[in-house]
Amino acid sequence: MSALGDIFGNARDQLAKAGSFTLFTLRLVRVTPAALARFSLVVDQVFNTGALSLVIIMLSGLFVGMVLGLQGFDLLQRFGSTESLGSAAGLGLLKELGPVITALLFAGRAGTSITSEIGLMAATDQLAAMEMMAVDPVRRVCAPRFVGGFIAMPLLAGIFSMIGIFGAQFVGVTLKGVDSGQFWSQMRASVELRDVMMGVIKSVVFGLACSAIAVYEGYHAVPTAEGVGRATTRTVVNSSVAVLLLDYMLTAVLL
Repeated sequence: MSALGDIFGNARDQLAKAGSFTLFTLRLVRVTPAALARFSLVVDQVFNTGALSLVIIMLSGLFVGMVLGLQGFDLLQRFGSTESLGSAAGLGLLKELGPVITALLFAGRAGTSITSEIGLMAATDQLAAMEMMAVDPVRRVCAPRFVGGFIAMPLLAGIFSMIGIFGAQFVGVTLKGVDSGQFWSQMRASVELRDVMMGVIKSVVFGLACSAIAVYEGYHAVPTAEGVGRATTRTVVNSSVAVLLLDYMLTAVLL
């Protein structure tokens, strides 16, 4: 009975947390128009979450594209269709690898930064001081970071896919001898607008989910050093699980 009670207790806690997250996200969305009135704050957060993540995004995109070029060439060579490497690289990066890997990297770099920053503000009573001065911390602190991450994520995913395609082209054309004209012509013939839009839709949804989770965990972190550390860990874990779950759901719907 004790084990059964623990199971029901954990399930109740998870449902309560899911409800709290939903209400907090709705509150974020409600105050977002007011936060956009101070557009400079949003621009700063786009820079913090987007521009400062460019190095890791570009390096990861390059190496993922190079690995995709190697693996794709090895697989297609068995069927005598290495000229289709451009199609495989373009579709794989634009529809799947670009949005998903960018979201995971975004959660690990920008998401943890957002959570720890807001958590430390709570630990040092800065959020409480705002409330005492009749300033809504959700609108002043959380909403700009939420919007900044939401805007930066699709841009980062696009850069990741672009760099990845050139990485695959470098391996396939320069190192493996695939004809450059065939590489690009096959990609142009295979990649359609709906394929690009699938990647864009995924990156937008992932940006919304990762930014909301990061802000929520930071805002509700226990105001201690240990509490902020645990909130940062939860941000990475929850964001990664959410991205993979949403990826499957979106793929099933969009296909």
